[in-house]
Amino acid sequence: MPGIDQVLSQAMGIPGVLGAALIDWTSGLTLGTAGRAPHGDHDAAAADTADVVQAVARNATFDTSGSTDGPALEDLIITAAGSYHLIRFVHTAFDSQTYLYLWLDRAQANLAVARLRLRDLAAELVPS
Repeated sequence: MPGIDQVLSQAMGIPGVLGAALIDWTSGLTLGTAGRAPHGDHDAAAADTADVVQAVARNATFDTSGSTDGPALEDLIITAAGSYHLIRFVHTAFDSQTYLYLWLDRAQANLAVARLRLRDLAAELVPS
């Protein structure tokens, strides 16, 4: 199982990625970062994305855990002028409240490829 720094380094190899982080969504603190952050501040980006994740996680509209065998939430995609923000929940056997966050250049990134690659990286963080 690769470590956090190794996974973030691999994330930086995804075409169009500007920055990556592993974030605890209960506290909004970064557990690791790589590359750049929006407005040059990884801590502010972590806190801002944690606010979004908390809002979605506590909203019953998005809780589909009763209707499928998989986790209720997999990822969030936010599109903005010139960029994508991709959030992938890291699901573990224990009650993990972390997610991988990618900031992507919209002109260079392929959102579908980034999403699939991020899914694989999140799985690498969890022991089999």
